[in-house]
Amino acid sequence: MKKLFTFGLILSAFLANAQAYSGKGDQKFQVGANFQDHASGITFFYDRGIGENMSIGLQTVYLLGVDGDASKFEDEFDIKARFSANIGSVMKLPEAIDIYPGLNIGLRNFGAHAGIRYFFSDGFGVFSEVGFPIAKYNSDPVGYEQLNNQFQISVGASFNL
Repeated sequence: MKKLFTFGLILSAFLANAQAYSGKGDQKFQVGANFQDHASGITFFYDRGIGENMSIGLQTVYLLGVDGDASKFEDEFDIKARFSANIGSVMKLPEAIDIYPGLNIGLRNFGAHAGIRYFFSDGFGVFSEVGFPIAKYNSDPVGYEQLNNQFQISVGASFNL
């Protein structure tokens, strides 16, 4: 019982210090799994705070499991520049939680994303994010150019840098 109580105290200390977004200069790195129709893959994010509630960054996706015929590297890869509004503090959420809707422009489309981060400690947390295209560059309904040009869900780990 004493060990369980001590573990609880240590865990609560980590939770008390966790901060999901700290404003200008804040840096996040996220890595996770990407899920979409006919493919799944791995995604990496980097975000840097440029204001009290704004951040910019990069996202890259590489699809590992593609249904059907063999595709080429350029069909499975995408990179995007991102702008996010970090509104956890605006919504008066606990410091460990951040909600961030935003816009992105990439090799395949102009799109939007919305996500949530929860930090267990000052350096480590989890995230979940959805993304979808608003304007597609290539409207061909068939072919591999559609792989990174659709609704996607990402989940994974988030790190403060």
